Amino acid sequence: MTNNSKPTKTQPNKKAVDPAMDCGSQSDKKTATTEPKCETWLSRPVPRVKRHTLPQLTAVETEPSTQCPQCHSMTTNTALIFNSYVCPHCDHHLAMTARERLADFLDQIEQELGQQFHTGDPLSFVDSKPYPQRMQQMQQKTGESEALIVFKGKLREMDVVACAFDFRFMGGSMGSVVGDRFVEAAEVALERKIPLICFAASGGARMQEGVLSLMQMARTAAAIERLRLSGVPYIVVLTNPVYGGVTASLAMLGDIHLAEPKAMIGFAGKRVIEQTVRQTLEEPFQRAEYLLEHGMIDQVVHRHQLNDTVHRLLAKLM
Repeated sequence: MTNNSKPTKTQPNKKAVDPAMDCGSQSDKKTATTEPKCETWLSRPVPRVKRHTLPQLTAVETEPSTQCPQCHSMTTNTALIFNSYVCPHCDHHLAMTARERLADFLDQIEQELGQQFHTGDPLSFVDSKPYPQRMQQMQQKTGESEALIVFKGKLREMDVVACAFDFRFMGGSMGSVVGDRFVEAAEVALERKIPLICFAASGGARMQEGVLSLMQMARTAAAIERLRLSGVPYIVVLTNPVYGGVTASLAMLGDIHLAEPKAMIGFAGKRVIEQTVRQTLEEPFQRAEYLLEHGMIDQVVHRHQLNDTVHRLLAKLM
């Protein structure tokens, strides 16, 4: 009996090859071909979290700082205080509060004058808000009761009376209380025969008090005249800015007029003058250096040299 079925060819049994073993065997062979290496899950690089190293912060970034309006550089407030609020990069004189200026100027403060005077509302004046409400907001903002601060103290062992305007308080405007405090400062200086120094920084008379604020121009001028007749020195230091009724009265009636560098000093503003004369007034119009060149002031003094300069002048005048 014959079998018609064809005999099947037996295939040789191929040994199963482990991929891992195969990769290992292939890696041992030195071949000229540049094929990528086969990686297993054991040899794969483990992804890690990248560390972002933060740059070390400087003192300007960690401490309260102030930007210079002239060169726009940042300086820490601590450095500005020790440098009398003068920019260490461009030598620009930054604004100071009245108390900071007097504390930096006087070597010793003995007494504060004029705190008994308080502002009223004689005209019931209302602009965008009532005058008493505006005064209350300024007092809360600045911590001062008025725009003029008066101290009696010592400058290089010399008794003096010094007063300073705070421009933050309604632009250092001169009202009735400002006039009262200045007159009291002049009377104390006259009674004790000690010099009077005034740091002027104002936008002029206070419009909320109308004609009463204009009367302070005559009152302060009369007090300064009494000092002159008695031979008591009165020195004015013009800071940035000084305008209006303050310039027309107590700021320009001193025996000696000093000014800080680049301080703006005038009666009417630059834009008002340009609109009147219809001409463009270029720099340094109304700057301290311009007024010195035209004989309006006696000397432009750097803030760091102000104490020694005033003491030397007072020693000669006394």
